[in-house]
Amino acid sequence: MKDKTTEIFRDAPVPKAVLTNIIPSIISMIMVLLYNLADTFFIGQTKDALMVAAVSIATPVFLIFMAVGMLFGIGGTSLISRLLGEGRGDKAKNTSAFCFWTGIIIGILSMVAIWIFVKPVCLAVGASRDTLEYTMEYLNIVAVGIPFLIVGNTFSNVIRSEGKANVAMAGMIVGNLLNIVLDPIMILVLGWNVAGAAVATVIGNVCAAIFYIVHLVSQKSMLSIKLKDYRVRNGIATGVLAIGIPASLNSILMSVSNIIINNVMVSYGDMAVAGLGVAMKVNMICVMLLIGVGTGIQPLLGYCFGARNKKRYISVLRFSLCLAFCMSLVMTLVCYLGAGPLVTAFLDNPKAYDYGMSFARIYILSGPVLGLLFVFINAIQSTGAALPSLILSISRQGLLYIPTLMIMSNVVRTARGAALAQPVTDYLATAFSAVLFLVTYKKYFRGMDGEESR
Repeated sequence: MKDKTTEIFRDAPVPKAVLTNIIPSIISMIMVLLYNLADTFFIGQTKDALMVAAVSIATPVFLIFMAVGMLFGIGGTSLISRLLGEGRGDKAKNTSAFCFWTGIIIGILSMVAIWIFVKPVCLAVGASRDTLEYTMEYLNIVAVGIPFLIVGNTFSNVIRSEGKANVAMAGMIVGNLLNIVLDPIMILVLGWNVAGAAVATVIGNVCAAIFYIVHLVSQKSMLSIKLKDYRVRNGIATGVLAIGIPASLNSILMSVSNIIINNVMVSYGDMAVAGLGVAMKVNMICVMLLIGVGTGIQPLLGYCFGARNKKRYISVLRFSLCLAFCMSLVMTLVCYLGAGPLVTAFLDNPKAYDYGMSFARIYILSGPVLGLLFVFINAIQSTGAALPSLILSISRQGLLYIPTLMIMSNVVRTARGAALAQPVTDYLATAFSAVLFLVTYKKYFRGMDGEESR
């Protein structure tokens, strides 16, 4: 590996190594957060709560395609970081080329599928008679950027595996900052409303993808997207998919759970759907920063695991858990106290505001444990432990959340009762992730003596 990457992953003091990796990751997540908030904020300035509801309804569909990028991004990062730790640079190039070209093909097929089935998709995710046209308009335009969205989400992760966290961060900043700048111009100045938000999103995704492609074809990258380096066999496809599928399943199930709760909230009216969408945005302030901690340490943990350095792996994990818990407490307080001004910024309708405030305060109850949850998730993924990753992924937003949502919505029989399902699930998922990590640790670290294998 290159000297700088080796120094950070292998030789730098643990606090420096962790912070060097998580700070760019957190900044990247902040940019994703600002982009998500910007769309809803500027649509909210139209004073049309139905448009806010439509963008919220379309979000789960968008998340599904982000999940495809996560499949190749998280799966590719886990495998590549371990390969680099083992000194197998050529196979790492084959892996990155596999992630790029397979993602492009899936993106093109998905784009066409959305155009063909846009109306039934919108109805399935909870669009009502009043929000259907807005939701269809948004998704038809966003579909153009799906191949670029997948490439951007893939390599914002994969590039970190070669120790280029700053490059990964820069690409996220380019795409999301452009989106944020274009949102008010296209939504308010040009008066394109929902279509303007969609066009800004597409342009941001295209520019981010181009940024990463330029880096990957340069001499500065150890990775490759050349077609000649594309390989499926020799454990590449299975290595990526073994971790990528569980990681993407978590996002897909998150989309499914959002679709389900949107359909639950529709029974309370479109203002409840708008309020829930805004509450989720407020909660994302806490969630995205803590996801940044988890994803930031995964390449570092993966390298330590590949190099068979148990002692350093544990030191990195221990420091990361302490840092994540402290950040969780701070962000919970910030989001709880700041819920009022944040919801006001997005919603003008009094009824929608009441729902938004109530839901935001409920969702942030998860805050204190979310950092621990994301660190454990990424620690498991860093070892290449496919089965524990799969179990955890289908549990949080699937096996745990959906039954909890059904129980809470039927027992409490209020919109607020349905919203409570998320924090209850997150506490259960955190406890479960800690247990799964201990099982993974005992199995995958068996035989290591705590010293680095040369």
